[in-house]
Amino acid sequence: MPLSPEQFHDHALTVTDSERRLPLARMTMWEISPFEQDGLRVTPLRPPVLPEPDRHGEDPADCGSCRNRDQGIWLNERWRLTRVGGVGVPLVLMLHPRDHYDLEDLPDELAAELGLLTTRIARHVQALPHITRSHVYRFGDGAAHLHVWFFARPQGQAQMWGSWLVVWDDLLPEYPADIADADAVTVAQALADSHGGHLPVRNSPAAV
Repeated sequence: MPLSPEQFHDHALTVTDSERRLPLARMTMWEISPFEQDGLRVTPLRPPVLPEPDRHGEDPADCGSCRNRDQGIWLNERWRLTRVGGVGVPLVLMLHPRDHYDLEDLPDELAAELGLLTTRIARHVQALPHITRSHVYRFGDGAAHLHVWFFARPQGQAQMWGSWLVVWDDLLPEYPADIADADAVTVAQALADSHGGHLPVRNSPAAV
């Protein structure tokens, strides 16, 4: 029988210290970790919060993504692609359905197109000459409107491999916006060529 939220919390507490701190993750021993273990500690484990608070945009009337449904660096009838600003890696893009859906209620037609779009966006990001890999993430804890992240890992930065990339992104100084804008337009044009859709007439890849 599955553990209840309280039972899961109690189970986790069996390996914490007197301050309810879990041991350091095995990932902190990886050579790609941005942190040294010496002096690093885990925040105290907090009890479960029930019921969970609403995410942003649970009500479509209050959804920022719905309000911005016509904005992006690339659009078709069903999807839009935006560039996220203020990041440390060379390029971060976000794909949103223009109508209010989350992943689990995405109609089959849009789910099939999501697969194609994910493949094509990742392909076009990786075609940039200074990018080695395109990482793809979907979390869904902060906002109810589906948004899929594409993080570009810079070429040669082997220390930024894998799941630590989003942490490195938060630590790095902001990448030059003019370069990111130009790369975003390159990806958007390649997506229009491979998938259809269009770039806005007055293309402004400014950050979301």
